[in-house]
Formats: sequence, structure tokens, C-alpha cells
Amino acid sequence: MPWLKRADWNDLPGWRNDDLTRAWPALQHSCKTLRNQTVWQAPCRASETLSNPDTETLQVFFETWFIPHQIQQGDGSLEGLVTGYYEPLLRGSRTRNWKYRFPLYGPPDDLLIIDLATLYPELKNQRVRGRLEGNKVIPYYSRAELSSGKAPRVGGKEIAWVDDPVELFFLEIQGSGRLQLENGELMRIGYANQNGHPYKSIGKWLIEKNELTAAQASMQGIKDWVRRNPDRLSELLNTNPSQVFFRELPSNGNGPLGALGVPLTGERSIAIDPRGMPLGAPVWLATTQPNSTEPLNRLMLAQDTGGAIRGNVRADFFWGFGDDAGKKAGAMKQKGRMWVLLPKDYPLLRNTN
Repeated sequence: MPWLKRADWNDLPGWRNDDLTRAWPALQHSCKTLRNQTVWQAPCRASETLSNPDTETLQVFFETWFIPHQIQQGDGSLEGLVTGYYEPLLRGSRTRNWKYRFPLYGPPDDLLIIDLATLYPELKNQRVRGRLEGNKVIPYYSRAELSSGKAPRVGGKEIAWVDDPVELFFLEIQGSGRLQLENGELMRIGYANQNGHPYKSIGKWLIEKNELTAAQASMQGIKDWVRRNPDRLSELLNTNPSQVFFRELPSNGNGPLGALGVPLTGERSIAIDPRGMPLGAPVWLATTQPNSTEPLNRLMLAQDTGGAIRGNVRADFFWGFGDDAGKKAGAMKQKGRMWVLLPKDYPLLRNTN
């Protein structure tokens, strides 16, 4: 892993100041999966011996079992982009009616997922999605094709209907959320799959079309633009060919499930590019609060991924559930640095500096 540069604990901005107890439940969630991997067994077992540890105890724990390594971009630079996401609340129904008419689709039966690692081991974590036409695999239907009714196998795959297509689009970007159903029930939904098309930012499209400035192209700014231009909604949304398919999740008190398969913890979980670090690992993040120069330095857990999260020094900060979390997530587009904390006997460390 040549993009890792060995560091000292004193190199981590604010390491002595963070309340590590806030990250401890997230680490325990990660260990539920990581402890099945030999290299993670020792630190995860050691974590199980601690009962209600304080920050000082946790500092000793991490410094005993882990080594920090600063993550570098492919060009050697140390700074990258930190954005935010959250778990939104939408209004919906399990049946279509005049008010709730925009569908949340489950995965269609004709969607193929081809794991390239089964053919080429060097392409680990790389998958191709498509559909069969005759004896050929071709790209799956785009967002525009799905919305226009050209995909015959998505009919009947609706798991719910919502009243706002813009909120639904942003739900896809967040990857999970909750629906307040018209019968009073609260339904939790999460990412199930994707149509295989690359994600394209509608905010970037609006900037390129001189509809919004870069400063205006936040989630709220885009929603305001749609309210002023309702007749251009389909044009805007279809500039992103990617379509997310959902599944219903158990309604419990935990956070939404991330790509690691464990609940996310508000303000302590991040989505990362798994090509740049192991999914589930502790990460020290040094960035700033949304739209601010106030430092935001804390221990996070790499428990999720995302279609727009690409690059070694790249993180999507999970702010939690609700409107306040949504405001912070929508405003966050900060520069940041990252250090991954890996077990001392992690095998790939032999290739680092």
C-alpha cells in the first residue's frame, strides 16, 4: 500500500483532545465483522476486555494495538475532500395514490451483478452490472429509461411510494432513510443495489449550465432551484444516469446499515473508497466543521462506501438522522487529511514507509 506513510501519534491533530468514548460503540460494531479476519482478531479481542473505558484508557488501547499511517493521494498530496451525508425522513405509502406516486424500487429480477474478481483476482471489489439481451450482457437501464417506463422488469418491484421526487433523489445519494407512512408506521429503507451507471453530480451540472454558482450548489440550493424551475425537474434528475434500488430494513433504534453490514454511528462513521483502506478500520479525520474554519478532528470508523466516494483521501461524514443532520451534511464540503489505524501486524505494512 504505497499510499500509506507511517506516522506518529503526535502527528494526529487533536489526538489528545478527542472524546474517544464517543467512537467506542462504532469500533465495537466494526469488530463484529472484522474479528473474523485473522489480522484483526487480537485488537478486537482486546477491546472485549474493556468495560465502559474512559478516553485515557482508550488512548492506551489504540496506541498499544494500532499504528497510524497517513493516507496519501496517488500524486503524493495529503489533502482530500470531505463531504457529508445523513439519514433523511420522507413521507410515503406502501401503495400508490394521487399523493404518493413516485416509486422506490427494489432490485429488478433481470439485473446482473458480475464479480470481476472471480475472473481476475487483481480486480478485487470491482463489479459490473448489466442485463442480458439475447446472449450478450449490455448496460442496465439508465435513470431516464427507468423513469420513462422502458424497463419492463421493474414493475411490481416498488417497495413504497413517496410524494417528492427531489427528496427521493437525495435519498438515493444518502443511501438509506426512513419513511413516515400515511398510516402512521415508520419504515426504514436501505441501499440494496444500483443499476451500474456512474454517478454524475446534478450540482455540477447546474454549475456548468450557469444555473447556480459553486457556493449555491448545496443540497438546499438545488432544492430551491427545483422550486423555481419545476418544469425542468426531469431534465435535471436524468443528467445522473445512476439509479439506486432499495430494500426494507428492520425498524430498530440503531443507525442505518453501512457497506460493512453494521449500523452506522452518527458523527463517528464515514464512507470511504475501499480501494484506499480496509473497510471497517478506525480512521483519524482532520477537517473543519461545515462552512467553517473551526477544526473537526476526531476518531471515525470506515463503515460505509458510496458511488461518489472515490480517492484515497476522500470521506463522506455521516451526521446522523433528521433535519439538523441534513443541514450539516448538505453544507459540508471541506478539505481534510486522514490517517488509517491498522493493527501492528497488518501484513501490507511491510510495503509502507
